[in-house]
Amino acid sequence: MSVTIGTPLQSSAFKVLLLGSGELGKEVVISLQRLGVEVHAADRYDHAPAMQVAHYSYTLNMADPVELKKLIEDVKPHLIVPEIEAIATEVLLEIERNQTATVIPSAKAVNLTMNREGIRRLAAEELGLPTSAYRFAESLESFRAACDDIGYPNFVKPVMSSSGKGQSRVKSFEEVDAAWEYAQTGGRVNQGKVIVESQIDFDFEITLLTVRAKNPQTGQIETHYCDPIGHRQDAGDYVESWQPQPMTDAALAESKRIANKVTTALGGCGIFGVELFVKGDHVWFSEVSPRPHDTGLVTLASQFQSEFELHARAILGLPVNTARHSVAASAVIYAGTDANNLSFDQLNTALSHPDTDLRLFGKPEGFKRRRMGVATARAETTDAARTLAQQAADQVHVVLPE
Repeated sequence: MSVTIGTPLQSSAFKVLLLGSGELGKEVVISLQRLGVEVHAADRYDHAPAMQVAHYSYTLNMADPVELKKLIEDVKPHLIVPEIEAIATEVLLEIERNQTATVIPSAKAVNLTMNREGIRRLAAEELGLPTSAYRFAESLESFRAACDDIGYPNFVKPVMSSSGKGQSRVKSFEEVDAAWEYAQTGGRVNQGKVIVESQIDFDFEITLLTVRAKNPQTGQIETHYCDPIGHRQDAGDYVESWQPQPMTDAALAESKRIANKVTTALGGCGIFGVELFVKGDHVWFSEVSPRPHDTGLVTLASQFQSEFELHARAILGLPVNTARHSVAASAVIYAGTDANNLSFDQLNTALSHPDTDLRLFGKPEGFKRRRMGVATARAETTDAARTLAQQAADQVHVVLPE
């Protein structure tokens, strides 16, 4: 099965349109450009990270079907690669129906995973995968009833959000109304609907990066797995991750079974971030993203092909290699302030250890809890790598404009 890629900015160019241009998209763009792809990056604000390295960039409301359709008609991409949830998916479904372009990994996958209701109902009700108990609520009254039904403590999330936005842990009925209000303001698109989940007693949670890629000889889609990634979250947002996460053979086999089942149902090619809860040999499905995962930033230091390179190769129909060469960890660098035009100091100190590295994302605006960069580190053990990565992250000093 031959794969052909033309020359960027020429009539032979192979064009990819990236919908969402954050830090994960930026690494995907870099990986695509290394393979000679012409990349067009879109987002809702100017100068987003991936825009800074793409051939062309566009600022628009991607949740507006008219704006999105016009962009696709103008660019005429071969592949459309959604990187965020807030997209007019009805346009992508139409594009796929008309075979105008290929949606990565598929319009069905993007449509189902753009909100937590679609993917949870698929996983629990159609595929029969183990999940936490859950209820959906569309009003304060039904939300109160759902919380009482699920019990306390529970977790509340908008059906459409990411990076922990709008999420909270509700410990008692007295916290219910405040959790509802926070969920309404924190979602990517205010649909008014939330999911209430029971708290699972787990030992740890993992991301199992799962790659669906074509076999270069047969053209058949095969499923590959990266080593499990352990991670720690704060208010639903990833703070640090490490690879590999030790687990039992039985738990790893069950994790792969769940990941294979859900990604096969979603279809298409590319990388999926499958989030799972693990206790002993028992595994529960949590969520899945049909794109690179923030916790997978650790693969920049741990694998021969990072999750971004794997995604680029898989969507282009190229062979993939999920092998790991090092034990590694990542730690987030926050802005720590609400300001624009930030600078970053003490980088020489942060990088003084030979096994550390940094990615500064280049976001034009900072918020206290906004990820502005990540530190990675390699070591003999995950604990040592975590310590080293956190030290590097802590040494980066965010400087306010004068």
